[in-house]
Amino acid sequence: MNVKRVVSGLILFPIVVILFVWGNKYIVDLAIAIIAVMSLHEFYKAFRTGNKANPIDWIGYLAAAMISIIHIVPSNFILKTIGLVLPVSILLLFLHVIITNIKIDIKDIAITFFGICYIVIFLMFISIINENLQNGKFLVWYVFFAAWGTDIFAYIVGKSCGKHHFTDISPNKTLEGSVGGVIGAILLTVLYTVACEHIFKVEFPYVIMIVIAFVLSLLSQIGDLAASTIKRYTGIKDFSNLIPGHGGMLDRIDSIVFIAPFAYFLFLLI
Repeated sequence: MNVKRVVSGLILFPIVVILFVWGNKYIVDLAIAIIAVMSLHEFYKAFRTGNKANPIDWIGYLAAAMISIIHIVPSNFILKTIGLVLPVSILLLFLHVIITNIKIDIKDIAITFFGICYIVIFLMFISIINENLQNGKFLVWYVFFAAWGTDIFAYIVGKSCGKHHFTDISPNKTLEGSVGGVIGAILLTVLYTVACEHIFKVEFPYVIMIVIAFVLSLLSQIGDLAASTIKRYTGIKDFSNLIPGHGGMLDRIDSIVFIAPFAYFLFLLI
């Protein structure tokens, strides 16, 4: 067992609890914006380190900063605001090309824009779930438990009895770990649903939440492999060494980032 990984997790979890339980929507939005900037920085640095591209950082950071003001606009304009981020980002990217006399190429533009879509837009849905869905402050924890439950149980099961390797993208991944991650996510979901019902007096349909946990757990593992694909392409092991035992900010939240928009649309079912 990686002691640094465990200790870091024990430190980070209370911070997340404090933020989402006692923080108002503006504090949550600001925190997510900061996390988005940090993750984008690691993402863009990875492509520079691997000499794969030279992203235009400031446009990505500007897009990430939009998360901090997402709930200043009227609630019925939030999704429209997210939609506006994309064409404005493309506009700024090509203005940058024109002003700098084509000192960057199309690959730089593509990686910059991909980072905005992959990290900024996806992370915005955490804020939207938290504040714009009925019982959102409870629903948002399903995202965390699906991602963390999958990660923790996949790691434990994979280390203890994982024998069947299933992808070269991440050599340590095993079929046993994958199945263990899904089961762990479902178990945490059931326990949390019980707590919501009996402690917080908020009821969610068990069958639907189990199905959602199953889907999010699978998507979480795809998100983890997606991040691994980027790291393999750029030739790095971790996005940074910010969090001992975990790597960088993006290493820690890659699954959460990936499943957030899917979780939002799944939650609309209930």
